[in-house]
Amino acid sequence: MRHQKKGRKLGVNPPHRKAMLRNLASNLIKHKRIQTTDSRAKELRTFIEPLLTKAKKADLNSIRQILKKLPFKDDVHTLVHEIAPQFADRDGGYTRIIKRGFRDNDRASVSIIEFVEYSSVDEAEAVESEK
Repeated sequence: MRHQKKGRKLGVNPPHRKAMLRNLASNLIKHKRIQTTDSRAKELRTFIEPLLTKAKKADLNSIRQILKKLPFKDDVHTLVHEIAPQFADRDGGYTRIIKRGFRDNDRASVSIIEFVEYSSVDEAEAVESEK
């Protein structure tokens, strides 16, 4: 029985799962919003939010702890110096999961996970300025 078992297996072995979460977190930091399956989005939330809480401290020890979990230096720099200051007054709940429906080929439920401070208005303005 799965009583008091935390986390999801996501259909892969533990090293693959660890690598997948690192890559999903890296993509979320780079793009501020990604589309993935519901279970991956929920698991990514539990992975990224403690890192963001540590990033808000922005001291050397916190950065080293983040690097243990997310070994991409440019992403850690972005997390600590660009994303974390936006959440200085927020104690948690840094991400939002929006249900998108089902994928066409395998009918997997798909969601968008994004940072709460992410604004789609900025994205719309960027698209208009390109035209």
